[in-house]
Amino acid sequence: MVPRPVSPYAREPLIPQFYAGKSIFITGATGFMGKVLVERLLWTCPEIERIFLLMREKKEVSPEKRLAQLKQSQVFDVIREYCPGQLEKLYLIPGDTTAPNLGLSVESIGLLKEVSVVFHSAATLKFDEALNKAVDQNVRSVLSLMDICDGMPNIEALVHVSTAYSNAELSTVEERVYAAPVPLQQLLALADALPDQLAADLTPRLISPKPNTYTFTKALAENAVAERTNRKYPVAIFRPTIVISALRHPFPGWIENLNGPSGVLVAAGKGLLHFFCCKRSAKADMIPVDIAIDTLIAAAWETAVDKLDEIRVYNCSSGRNSTTWAQFEMAIKKLLIEHPLDKTYWYPSGAAVENEYLLNILQLITQTIPLHMAEYCSRMIGIKSRLSLITISERLQGMCKVLTFFSMREWDFKSDNVRKLQARLSPQDALIYNLDPNTIDWDALYVDFVKGTRKYLLKEKDQDIDEAKRHLRKMFYVHNGFLVFVTALLLRLSLHAPLVRSLVLGTLRLLFTIVSSTYSRVSS
Repeated sequence: MVPRPVSPYAREPLIPQFYAGKSIFITGATGFMGKVLVERLLWTCPEIERIFLLMREKKEVSPEKRLAQLKQSQVFDVIREYCPGQLEKLYLIPGDTTAPNLGLSVESIGLLKEVSVVFHSAATLKFDEALNKAVDQNVRSVLSLMDICDGMPNIEALVHVSTAYSNAELSTVEERVYAAPVPLQQLLALADALPDQLAADLTPRLISPKPNTYTFTKALAENAVAERTNRKYPVAIFRPTIVISALRHPFPGWIENLNGPSGVLVAAGKGLLHFFCCKRSAKADMIPVDIAIDTLIAAAWETAVDKLDEIRVYNCSSGRNSTTWAQFEMAIKKLLIEHPLDKTYWYPSGAAVENEYLLNILQLITQTIPLHMAEYCSRMIGIKSRLSLITISERLQGMCKVLTFFSMREWDFKSDNVRKLQARLSPQDALIYNLDPNTIDWDALYVDFVKGTRKYLLKEKDQDIDEAKRHLRKMFYVHNGFLVFVTALLLRLSLHAPLVRSLVLGTLRLLFTIVSSTYSRVSS
């Protein structure tokens, strides 16, 4: 079916008009992307009716309290200032994506009958999650949600949020659902039957060639959506690449998670991570969260308008305007000095390396051994910290391990459907929703990324930046003094070896001879 063209005579933006008077159901609303989705819907669609949010009890905090905390989030600062009444359109649906039927009560299911659009963004983002847990959160939740959607009389569109890396074993990823890595029902049966230890032992072979359980279960979730052929509502699959801080909305640089590049930035900025494995020339396909969410909102609109029987897939990528890992490395090395993080443990230094074996050696010398020694010394003198430095070392190693697969490779994500969607927007909609990655100025975005990480992620205050710079200056002298000390120590130790001593002295004599000869010639 050919998408219906936008009327050239439309004077009002069509997307806010579509959402006006409609109720929305969102899973994963407390996550990084979920919060921006809620904020953008409330801000850009003032006449939206209700937004139902699925929430569970977490760390002994009730769903009701979590909703109250969500409303106080920084992401809604602009809404609280200019249109606070919009926040009253958020309604709680107590439930759990890992429970049968999402753990919904009869009353909650009754409330959802008025829903027109469903966004499913809830998932576990742990790349190394145990297989049975990843299956429960990333696959079974989709099946349960679609069962619930089947009972919604007013539903016009379901958008499943996946990842562009669900087929990471491919170098070129098209906008289509690929064959399941294993039969869905077979996997569900295995996840139920296998003991935890046996499942852990079999997981690498079972998920191969997928790099981890996250991408494996995300690919299966897409198949679960595609196999539901008896549905009576249109479905789309939305695949963003690496989602980073906001370009403009809700604020430039807004970010609230430590996944991927932001984790690397914080670890490097605190002086804990000195070496990171990546292919420096490779494309780093990162996309600002607000461009991703604007595309998601528009994709739901197009899905409802076109009413296609087949599933349309949207690969949301920075495409031809991507940055590279080398540019990312150079930017954060420069900006972490200009905008230092508070109370750094060491001076930010180091580099990207492309050899994993070299990385392991460098991390052992600059990270594992120093952090372990510092932890043991702290214990000996009675200093207690909230988080063990050994635990930090292990987490840094784990982070580098899971990210290396993605930072050492490059993909070509076909995004024809996103480009067609962008071209389809009316001029009025295009002023509201930015779907264009060509609007990204990477130099400016990196500045906002670092400043946003300080302000929104780490909650560090702008007025403390001068103190952070003074502390960084002290760390600079400590760092370089330590390098001079180690260099002198190694040189002294090496000179005790006869072979090294004769080599060094021979080199010095050769250099002296060359300099003397050059000076004599110049003088004559």
